[in-house]
Amino acid sequence: MQVIGIVTEYNPFHNGHLYQIKKIKEMYPDSVIIVAMSGNYTMRGEISVLDKWNKTNIAINNGIDIVLEIPFIYSNQSSDIFSYAALKMLNEFKIEKLVFGSETNNIDLLSLASSVQIDNKKFDSLVKDYMSKGYNYPSSIGKSIYELTGIKIKESNDILGVSYIKEILKNKYNIKPISIKRTTDYHDKEIDKRVASATSIRRNLNNVEKIKMVMPKISIDFIQKIDQEKYFELIKYQIISSYDLNCYLDVDEGIENKLKKTINEVNNLNDLILRVKSKRYSYSKIQRMLLHIVCKFKKSDNDLKLKYIRVLGLNDNGAKIIREVKKNINIPIITKYKKEYDDLFKIDKKANFIYSLLTDYDMASEFKSCIKK
Repeated sequence: MQVIGIVTEYNPFHNGHLYQIKKIKEMYPDSVIIVAMSGNYTMRGEISVLDKWNKTNIAINNGIDIVLEIPFIYSNQSSDIFSYAALKMLNEFKIEKLVFGSETNNIDLLSLASSVQIDNKKFDSLVKDYMSKGYNYPSSIGKSIYELTGIKIKESNDILGVSYIKEILKNKYNIKPISIKRTTDYHDKEIDKRVASATSIRRNLNNVEKIKMVMPKISIDFIQKIDQEKYFELIKYQIISSYDLNCYLDVDEGIENKLKKTINEVNNLNDLILRVKSKRYSYSKIQRMLLHIVCKFKKSDNDLKLKYIRVLGLNDNGAKIIREVKKNINIPIITKYKKEYDDLFKIDKKANFIYSLLTDYDMASEFKSCIKK
């Protein structure tokens, strides 16, 4: 039996995710599939349109054996930090292969782009040089990779793939990366086939006739209605009332002054981000920054040492794996909520309370045990 890992967000779970699961089962019939999944927020600082428990339920009922939650502290940061946590968790569960979608579908090319970041001494100085010229961190990495290898890494899944492989190489994990060709464009706005990107689905959530072509019905049934106006008001209140925004993660280099100046000149979140974004600060980075401000996630909270692994769901095969993993692991594997875990969950609790204010999420569910099938 092989143990296969996936890193995902399921925002929302759609036919492309089903295709990936079925493809893995075709490639590795005798396998267990373990998912490392972001919870109620995403790497780009977005509010998930499916809450973490519904995402877990859908995943377990569509062939996933174990769902692990990537904690808030990692799940809405850069691809490198997101990947660090996901691969650390999956490695603890002894996965043998990591399967991910890729636009290029060329592992050798992605591996070269990953290894140059570790092995080439010029890489870090090139990144610093590009950042000094005003480019943001992801752009600086991409330009440095291109300068050293001639490889252009610009599509979202390839960027993540490079981050995954870099973590594998850097930590000498015994994990083989496997890519599956991505069949949709992340930037697609329209839905015109059976498989569509999560981005295009989120843009069409009000058109049930369209999205039912590309999503399982169960996903549509559990879509959360997010109160974006309330979210903007929470952001506005926090920016105006905070004496020192600079204490929050990602608020750097005087951008707090621009936020303070701009917040009273705009009427919605998108306008605020567009007014503040720059060559140095991408849309996604500002979106994450604003989420950190609302959740009061401070730089001092950003302790990146993985302190626990929370299991959100599992089936019988998953239960067997966990029993084996627990024999040789020093990190707590949490399947049942206990009062003693409150301190470990404190940042997630705060973030998920905000989520409950913006959706129909029942905060009491935050303290339940994992879903078992």
